Amino acid sequence: MLRGLYTAGAGMIAQQRKQEMLTNNMSNIETPGYKADQASMRKFPNMLIQALGTQQNGPGSSVVGELTTGVYLQEQTPNFRQGDMQETGNNTDIALLQALVPVNEAGEEAMLAYEVQNEAGEVRYSRNGNFAVDAQGFLTTPAGYYVQGTDGEPINTGNENFRVDEAGNVLGAEDELLGQINIAVIPDPVQLVKEGQGLLNYEGEEEIVTAVNNAEVTYQLQQGFVERSNVDAQQTMTEMMNAMRTFEANQKMLQAYDQSLERAVNDIGRIS
Repeated sequence: MLRGLYTAGAGMIAQQRKQEMLTNNMSNIETPGYKADQASMRKFPNMLIQALGTQQNGPGSSVVGELTTGVYLQEQTPNFRQGDMQETGNNTDIALLQALVPVNEAGEEAMLAYEVQNEAGEVRYSRNGNFAVDAQGFLTTPAGYYVQGTDGEPINTGNENFRVDEAGNVLGAEDELLGQINIAVIPDPVQLVKEGQGLLNYEGEEEIVTAVNNAEVTYQLQQGFVERSNVDAQQTMTEMMNAMRTFEANQKMLQAYDQSLERAVNDIGRIS
């Protein structure tokens, strides 16, 4: 009976964590470039139950059968599918549209991303093109991180009166070249880890290369547009309802086990 308590409890914990993940997806449905998380549920290994004191199947015991020991949320992986384009008219908004990217040995497509610099000076990646220009005239992410150019340095536009062509060249008011936005090719996107503020940290072993002047990559940048979140609101709401119902079913099972234990301890103990 105690094993049943653990199984129901594990199911409740797994569904609670999934619900938290889905809630976070819904809260970021309007965040430009946000990639929805997906849950991978796994079950614990089954236990083989045997009845002791019998001789039906070997000395001293007989096989009763297998007992499931619950499930758990193994991992959360982002879905890097391209989001829809939304026109904003803002000069500092730049959407990244990938058309052709390499495919790795596992058959998975690479992902393109902006290369940015965090507060520690480390390279990170982002799909949020809702940029801004800071007081020093540098192009930054919404959180204030510098957008990197192909020369590995932040891009100084001076002000918001600049133009970006499809290749990422940043041009000033008099069409002078101010720099070129670097686009990184992430060969194994599943190795990207979310760090908050729209930043992604790559923990893979394959080398990251630039998409600029790369014959294997086709992309374009659209100024005045942003890439919307790829969260599917209808599907996410359906999954949230299913997670809640599964949680409630495990909760009722847990309550039933608790009531059975109470009767075993109190009523049977009183009769004896």
